[in-house]
Amino acid sequence: MRMLNSYLQAVRDAVECVTGGRWTGTRERGHVMAAENGESPGTPDDAALPRVLCDTASLAALGDAPAGALWRLAEPGRQLDSNVVRIPPGGSIGIHTEPDLDVLLLVLQGDGTLERVDGPQPVREGKLAWLPHGSTRGLQAGAHGMTYLTVHPRRPGMRIQPPATGPVPR
Repeated sequence: MRMLNSYLQAVRDAVECVTGGRWTGTRERGHVMAAENGESPGTPDDAALPRVLCDTASLAALGDAPAGALWRLAEPGRQLDSNVVRIPPGGSIGIHTEPDLDVLLLVLQGDGTLERVDGPQPVREGKLAWLPHGSTRGLQAGAHGMTYLTVHPRRPGMRIQPPATGPVPR
């Protein structure tokens, strides 16, 4: 019972720090914490004010949380994107190449392996990794899973381009 109460308190703390007390936004495989309008708490009037957005220790304490994003930065006008992501025990993020964005990755809880073209690199709680744009990488969670924070420049939105002039290639 004590373990259940600790878990429930960690959930309450995480929800309160991220959503101002509201748990909203669900996904098929879990929950995403965000304010009711889909963005982090705050108003345009305080957009330039520094503020605490999340207690990562509370999120990391949700050790058996479902896979996926537990939190995301959604402040209007931001220049960064950030996520707290959970990979369950033995789970992975497949090897891929990110051509455009540098990413900082901080392991908050658990351990695993950063897959690189030159071989695997062990990572554990407290390790900070730089994933430069153009690098090929993947993540493999250890026996207890892994929760990590990523920070990177905001990816520009998709833009509809005007039709190309000239003949259409076949």
